[in-house]
Amino acid sequence: MARLCHLLHSGVRADTILVLTPQRTLAEPYHRCLRHPDLPPGGMVTVSTLGGLARQSVELFWPLVAAEAGFAHPELPPVFLTLETAQYYMARLVRPLLDAGYLQTAHVQRSRLYSQVLDNLSKAAVVGFPHTEIAARLKSAWVGEAAQARIYDEAQDCAQRFRRYCLEHNLLDFSLQVETFLHHVWPRDLCRRHLLHRHRHLIWDNLEEDTPVAHDLLRQWLPHCQSALLVADSDAGYRRFLGADPDGAYSLRSVCQVQVTFEKSLVTSPPVEALAQGLGHALDRRPVPPDLEIGPALAFEHHRYQPQMLDWVADRVAELVHEQSEAPGEVVILAPFLSDSLRFSLATRLERRQVPWRSHRPSRALRDEPASRCLLTLAALAHPAWGITPSRDDLICALAQALDGLDLVRAHLLARQVHRPHAEGLPLLPFEAIPREAQERITYLLGQRYDRLRGWLEDYAAGSPLELDHFLSRLFGEVLSQQGFGFHRHYDRGEAAANLIESARKFRWVAGDDPPDGKTAAQEYVEMVHEGVVAAQYVSAWRQGPDDAVLLAPAYTFLLANRPVDYQFWLDVGSRGWWERLHQPLTHPYVLSRPWPSGRPWTDADEFRVRQEGLQTLLQGLLRRCRHRVYLGLSQYAEDGFEGRGPLLQAVQRLLRARGELTAEIAETAEKR
Repeated sequence: MARLCHLLHSGVRADTILVLTPQRTLAEPYHRCLRHPDLPPGGMVTVSTLGGLARQSVELFWPLVAAEAGFAHPELPPVFLTLETAQYYMARLVRPLLDAGYLQTAHVQRSRLYSQVLDNLSKAAVVGFPHTEIAARLKSAWVGEAAQARIYDEAQDCAQRFRRYCLEHNLLDFSLQVETFLHHVWPRDLCRRHLLHRHRHLIWDNLEEDTPVAHDLLRQWLPHCQSALLVADSDAGYRRFLGADPDGAYSLRSVCQVQVTFEKSLVTSPPVEALAQGLGHALDRRPVPPDLEIGPALAFEHHRYQPQMLDWVADRVAELVHEQSEAPGEVVILAPFLSDSLRFSLATRLERRQVPWRSHRPSRALRDEPASRCLLTLAALAHPAWGITPSRDDLICALAQALDGLDLVRAHLLARQVHRPHAEGLPLLPFEAIPREAQERITYLLGQRYDRLRGWLEDYAAGSPLELDHFLSRLFGEVLSQQGFGFHRHYDRGEAAANLIESARKFRWVAGDDPPDGKTAAQEYVEMVHEGVVAAQYVSAWRQGPDDAVLLAPAYTFLLANRPVDYQFWLDVGSRGWWERLHQPLTHPYVLSRPWPSGRPWTDADEFRVRQEGLQTLLQGLLRRCRHRVYLGLSQYAEDGFEGRGPLLQAVQRLLRARGELTAEIAETAEKR
């Protein structure tokens, strides 16, 4: 950021500076820097990603490259797909194949199958091999049952069908955007001269999280720059599952005239650095240095059951916030996976102790967010012509989310009394039409709020239907965000509503003119969400939230946000989720990476090695983003009722044993293992 300001204050034109990061969320500090009032006027610095640069370039030079790239209609403009709209088109092509028996032994949700096929195409694009070789690479590394080879072939067929469909209809998903840019735009002298002349000063940050083709492009770009600054973090590369190539990033040191290495952390304290060193030794089963002063950086307490551990975590957070006056925004609670039940358990405990909180769980399906389901249920009620009849359970959950103060018991009673699924028009009775006894149990205050919501839906249904994103915006702004309703001052629900509205808007832009079977675009979108489409990345969800809210998030999500905090709570330390990779039957992030030799089998030894390296990298990354202390949530029995025996817990045990701090409870558990 200082380099960027120096260039601008030195008289360099802003529009000649290009700042690139692996993902848009990592560019937030640069956007904040560029909004500073002291910067000189004139021009705009371009802040983008490789994908963004590819999209802009393909759109600009489309008439020159479209026919050469194989698109069937070069005279028509391109249509750029988001992750969600790409899944929509993938589902339209692959759903009949799945019904016919494709991918039967891949036991994951259909939406995950769609996203993994798209991930394979993206891996081919960012690593730099033809997408027709995906199955061959995966099969050459497979050493298990032969049936898996057929799964790879079927996934390959799905990918090729999708690519052909995109070329026939001018659709560009991420992989096709990158390939078109690298193979058809960048090699053209006219296109390359335009980019090199326009962007003469380059800043590329977090290179270790970027892809091999990005590093290849950078090697070709650097000789033409007037100045360039490349920044890479050591011992990182958390986005390997998305194609990150840290080794390729570090090799770029050789092309830089000046090399600077920063050894001293500006975040962590000496005790936290000692804790990182001790855990690293314990994880590698090396002797832990006896002189490490980790006491101030580590707090823990052993519990038998998980609810007891969660109570302890909530008490410690409340103590930090209320007694020590720490900002809630400087506290994060992390787990390998943040399930709905764990999130609910933590949230209720924090609310009981008057501690504000927020959560961030990207890559979840849109339908998995209760606030999104509430909005879509109300949308279906207001549009009876869709023919989508919400179940009573959906209505119960929607009412509980929409009306402030309505618990699930009274929501069930209200839904049972007012729901008329086969009625014409709006299938909801007014509150005054239900028996007085039920009115008194629900309370007249909540009945008044319900009538206001029902009246708004009834008035809307009587008029002309709006586009879905317009409907959701009005519903949120005119009713749900108002005092007395469930989205009022509830930031998580507001964020979910914003993401859903943005998603519906982008879907309408892309697929609004091409709905099959005579369905409206809104109806197609709702059905797509109900099928479990994986959410795209929404930058607003990644922005640092208010300082008055504790963050609940998966550990890798917090790492990818790339911001430090004062205190971290690690939950379910005994869980193997800290160590294991996600089950992905159709893809493999290491086999489809550039360093992996084609044809080499993937063995158990390789799997163990990458899991160990992944855990080591995860722990070091978390501790380098912690200023003062880590609290370990230890419980003998995990959420599923089984004893946790994960490698992280074993490393903690070795560290505490080496320091003579192993408690009797932990020692007893260790002896059993």
